[in-house]
Amino acid sequence: MNTEVCAAFGIEFPLFAFSHCRDVVAAVTNAGGFGVLGAVAYTPDRLEEELRWIDDRVGGRPYGVDVLVPGRIDESAERAGRGEGGLDTMLAAVPQEHWDFLIGLFGKYDVPLPDFEKARQSNARGGTQVTKEGATELIEVSLAHPIRLIASALGTPPPIMVEKAKAAGIPVAALVGTSEHARRQVAAGVDLVIAQGGEAGGHTGEISTMVLVPEVVDTVAPVPVLAAGGIATGRQMAAALALGASGVWCGSVWLTTEEAETAPAVKAKMLAATSRDTVRSRSRTGKPARQLRSAWTDEWEGPGSPGPLGMPLQMIVAEGAMRQITKVAESGNPGARALANYFVGQCVGLMNTVKPARRVVYDMVEEFAGAVERLNAITSAD
Repeated sequence: MNTEVCAAFGIEFPLFAFSHCRDVVAAVTNAGGFGVLGAVAYTPDRLEEELRWIDDRVGGRPYGVDVLVPGRIDESAERAGRGEGGLDTMLAAVPQEHWDFLIGLFGKYDVPLPDFEKARQSNARGGTQVTKEGATELIEVSLAHPIRLIASALGTPPPIMVEKAKAAGIPVAALVGTSEHARRQVAAGVDLVIAQGGEAGGHTGEISTMVLVPEVVDTVAPVPVLAAGGIATGRQMAAALALGASGVWCGSVWLTTEEAETAPAVKAKMLAATSRDTVRSRSRTGKPARQLRSAWTDEWEGPGSPGPLGMPLQMIVAEGAMRQITKVAESGNPGARALANYFVGQCVGLMNTVKPARRVVYDMVEEFAGAVERLNAITSAD
């Protein structure tokens, strides 16, 4: 396939695969696409291990890293990230009513409580990774490896990210949800814009992919654009290129692959879900993020909830709890299964079978070719 991003990155297919799972990243890269590892869940040391593992398995083929650098987070997290007061500063910013609500939620659904103090400390450490200081550490680890792209997942990349990447000769990408965001990203030095529609899993805006992609393409031309949000098939890939995109960025479709990090109980829920079974909720991270609707999202939006906190304080409350919920769900606990969820887009309704990631790539390319052939037949002379 011959698009601008294929030529720029030396890939066979203009298919970028975002995943928190190194196995998916390596599998897609080795199949001719471009794997991108989501780094926010990792400490710098763990990210170093993950990238070294990928390096050993892709044989020099191109892959990238995605770092979460939000434009605004809770002030207490910023102070903790700068080393002012340590983790206690961040933990103290979480109101007691949120811990009380969480404990009540475990009791209501008959889920055994985790070691909350241990979980609180662990999640506070994780919260510092979305500060500018924490993200900078992840950026430095990433750029020490032969990556071919670094992406900012939320907000305009900080100048230090752009400067360090440019100095290393690495293109910078950024996800956007509006044409205004795209304009700001290009002004900040971004080389590749990812127009992500509201159908996407994870942090997303409200404008649909079909509307957003041509708006962004027209706004930032000649900067290349990837289409994202609800894309899980070759037909959608063909539609994205018809809208002016140079390729596609997919995340959700890999969550039901054989290699995925998705917990079995959650994967089963995804395989059974329809496109109506997701919701944009602040209940996991503090910012609107599309995920499976579950008792967890319903309870945090319900009348008894104190309301989600901002990022990363809601992450401190939620992520340790969700690890326990997911663990207990695997034992068959009905309450835990009702609460369990994960980030996923509306294309979950198209994700009905478990396949190897490589097979997903080839199926998308084959279906893409069929869609192009059908369009050519429509427009060709008799």
